Amino acid sequence: MQLSAAPYEERLTAPRSWWLISFLVGVSFALIVLPFGPLPALGGLVGGTAAAAVVASAYGSLRIRVVGGFLVAGDAKIPVSALGEAEVLDPEEARAWRTYKADTRAFLLLRAYIPRALRVEVTDPADPTPYLYLSTREPERLAEAIKSAREAATS
Repeated sequence: MQLSAAPYEERLTAPRSWWLISFLVGVSFALIVLPFGPLPALGGLVGGTAAAAVVASAYGSLRIRVVGGFLVAGDAKIPVSALGEAEVLDPEEARAWRTYKADTRAFLLLRAYIPRALRVEVTDPADPTPYLYLSTREPERLAEAIKSAREAATS
């Protein structure tokens, strides 16, 4: 099996504002322990900022990749041969597929801070998952990478 003709990799990093919020969490911790003195307040600032930054970093560490004939999205690894057509979703349509159009059997890789998405049909009859919903900043590029990988896998 060949590698896909158009490799794709994206990390769903948290927005910059979350890092400011991490610092503000640290400031809050510092204010909470300030009555115990300046050294505990400094510890609260450093510890609170570090803890909040770890949470923001972990939440934004998910990756979407198309490599070696597979779509890897978070913990899911799906062969591109089991995927059908990909539909690029604008912010309004993406919101609809996250809410009232959603199927409970679908695989959803959601990040609320990413307004666009890609919906990919699952064509494997043995798989009960009807489609994959993937939050992505570049849905057109991801759709093209999946299409290229599927064509490379069938040739």
